[in-house]
Amino acid sequence: MKASDLRGILQYVPRFREKIFVVAVDGDIVASENFSNILLDVAVLRSLSIKVILVHGVAAQVEKLSAERGVKFSNSDGIGITDDATLKLSIEAASQVMNDIMQGLTTVDLRAAYANAIIAHPAGILGGVDSQWTGRVERVDTQALHLFLNDGITPIIPPIGFDGEGKTFRVNSDAIAVEVAAAMRAIKIIYLLSQEGLLLAGEIVRQLSIAETDEILKKKKVHERNLVSKLENAARACREGVPRVHLLNGNINEALLSEVFSAEGVGTMIYSNEYQQVRRVFKKDVRTVMNLIRQSVDSEELARRTRADIIAHIEDYWVLEIDRAIVGCVALHVFTAEKKAEMACVYVSKSHGGQGYGQKLMAFAERLASEKGVEKIFALSTQAFAYFQQKGGYQEATQDVLPPERREKYEASGRKSKVLVKDVIVPRPTA
Repeated sequence: MKASDLRGILQYVPRFREKIFVVAVDGDIVASENFSNILLDVAVLRSLSIKVILVHGVAAQVEKLSAERGVKFSNSDGIGITDDATLKLSIEAASQVMNDIMQGLTTVDLRAAYANAIIAHPAGILGGVDSQWTGRVERVDTQALHLFLNDGITPIIPPIGFDGEGKTFRVNSDAIAVEVAAAMRAIKIIYLLSQEGLLLAGEIVRQLSIAETDEILKKKKVHERNLVSKLENAARACREGVPRVHLLNGNINEALLSEVFSAEGVGTMIYSNEYQQVRRVFKKDVRTVMNLIRQSVDSEELARRTRADIIAHIEDYWVLEIDRAIVGCVALHVFTAEKKAEMACVYVSKSHGGQGYGQKLMAFAERLASEKGVEKIFALSTQAFAYFQQKGGYQEATQDVLPPERREKYEASGRKSKVLVKDVIVPRPTA
């Protein structure tokens, strides 16, 4: 691990200290080779004073027991009908998984306890069909969970609930995670499943708003039952006050820590709100900006800049910040005498690409130019010129449109960038 990695992690620690994460693990991930590493990640979170509640599923274990015993199950994930035989399999599977988790947490020096915190009631008759022993969460025993957490104990919650008469119900673990997170005012739910979050057209979707998640579900772009459940419950969690829900591949080592302690992450995040702003660059941000654009500089998409270059013109640089993480940047260099400005260093991290942030930065730079009385704004590009033309409405021009000072640097650079220009709408003065 590099020192810079540690610095990156440390910026998140004050935000998460003494906060609650609900980590919901699918049954097949509990049975995977990587599960011991997940428990190590939980130990790291606890060492940073982050409180963790573990919720686990048992679908894979129910299916395995069913095959071994020759007993047919009515459903394995707690969605649908749970008959007597399936309830028995679920209780046995939950006991096995609980034992595995307790053993694993003990090996990483964490105290843990089974938390009988789910008070459930029957799901009832749905669509004319009796759900039998399938249950829904009626309430969460938050007092018991807080007692565990305040004593440094990690609560483990199985997908089982009990009603006031002591009857046992099979409850879907995805839904339990939502109810627990909302009741405990957790700031994150982290679902660990056996796939790369949400994939659309072969590409992983890094971030989704509630509205975007609803639209995907409405248009039935996702068909895998487990993923549909995760997305439905993620959207519901965000509506009920949980700021962030993450879908991660639990088979990838360090996925949990990479998602929590980096701006880019490795899975899909569903969010209830998005704190974003475009603000000035401070000296403390320069290193982050240089790291952000390094890959594009190396590929000659962006012109090379030194730290001294940026600091010398720091008033010209702006960053796009989301949840206090810098994910994009833009610079506006104004040539007052010519009433022209150069929009430069436009970049958005690849993890946040395709979401309109590049256009947001261009529009910001144009508004800023307008406020400064600029009449024409130009950009120089070797590779992204089509983007400027298609998304920003820029037109290709000759280097003659450049201010003399900028034209001299342009010729000296040897980059032979295309020159793109656009008229700036200057606001009329109000009476």
